Amino acid sequence: MHQTTIKNIVRCTGIGLHGGKQVELVLRPAPEDTGILFALRSGSGTSFLSPKPRMVVDTGLATSLGNGHDHIATVEHLLAAVRGLGIDNIRIEVQGRELPIMDGSAASFVYLLNQAGVRRQNKARKVLAITKPLSFERDGKFVKAYPHNGFMVDYTIQFAHPLIGRQNLCLEITPDVFATDIAKARTFGFLREVEYLHANGLALGGNLDNAVVLDEFGVLNTDGLRYPDEFVRHKLLDFVGDMAVMGLPLQGRFEVFASGHALNNSFLRYIEDNALEYLEERTLALPEVAPVFAPEKTSAPQPACGGLHRQPAMA
Repeated sequence: MHQTTIKNIVRCTGIGLHGGKQVELVLRPAPEDTGILFALRSGSGTSFLSPKPRMVVDTGLATSLGNGHDHIATVEHLLAAVRGLGIDNIRIEVQGRELPIMDGSAASFVYLLNQAGVRRQNKARKVLAITKPLSFERDGKFVKAYPHNGFMVDYTIQFAHPLIGRQNLCLEITPDVFATDIAKARTFGFLREVEYLHANGLALGGNLDNAVVLDEFGVLNTDGLRYPDEFVRHKLLDFVGDMAVMGLPLQGRFEVFASGHALNNSFLRYIEDNALEYLEERTLALPEVAPVFAPEKTSAPQPACGGLHRQPAMA
């Protein structure tokens, strides 16, 4: 399987969840073996961040990356779109300290990436494969991982709310599945929490246009839910994005219960610390190309397609 990047440069602007300010985002193609690279632009120049588990500096309201000097918040939805669509190498330029929240899902990022197009590169894709079963648990919540030739997630959530309760979803994540079944699921929160955050100067960009908000009985958004189980779908989306912080794509089957950004990152740090026991870097085989044979000599050229003439393809 070949590595991929995007074909064209695409850009957008949007509002940041935390500061409520406009953010500019530019997505650019990147060479083989670049991985996911953030370029943070400011008045003093450009600094670069390549996601790694220990570069996650905050998991309170979202996943934030930092290197001691610079940081970028709310990266998980874009990372989920990049990894969900099978893109290996990309440069993400950000003017601001967080990514735009858009509509609270990954759908806008999927649209941007589809507008850019995906281009196959020459080198083979590298992955980090789970080599033996493991279970990472804290306070009754857990992430379990098993060897698997692909990326499968079996996710369960449980909330004491009449509209949520216990929800489960198990999917093999492919570009089509991610775009159709996961990308449109929005982040969600409870009215009492939103009011508290706003009162304390937090989540200033959060509103009914970019989150599902629930009171004690139901959804406050006039358009309702996009899926009957939108809540577990969004948690699965977050998990895909949080796993992308590993750098190389993970290969395995993951059983997850009631996890969030903090536990997701703790799980990544654990398997990174114990990589010799649980992980193996693999280079995926490139598709075989059929051998090209010289045509046999004939006395006269044979017409193609029943004698129809075709225009030569332009390079």
